[in-house]
Amino acid sequence: MRLISKPVAAPVAPAPTILTAVFSFVLSVSDVFFGIASGLVSVGAVVLLITGETVGGLAWIGVAFLVSPYGLPGPARRLIGRLEGLSGSLKGFIFG
Repeated sequence: MRLISKPVAAPVAPAPTILTAVFSFVLSVSDVFFGIASGLVSVGAVVLLITGETVGGLAWIGVAFLVSPYGLPGPARRLIGRLEGLSGSLKGFIFG
């Protein structure tokens, strides 16, 4: 059965590798923009907190966390890692 499924899986093998490369590139470019945005939003949130707008300042601190490297890009990195693992497993199945 494995002999039959290997030729079927072989054309699909490059797809996770290419997707991993594309997603890694997009994530690295977005890290730069998210880092700048996080810094600007954090400064704005501190200004709001100093001027007495507590609710607005706390809300913008939450937004700054989401665009920081620990917010939304963190799970994206984990998903890219799982895609790399899938690619390795698929290649191991085909060539093993």
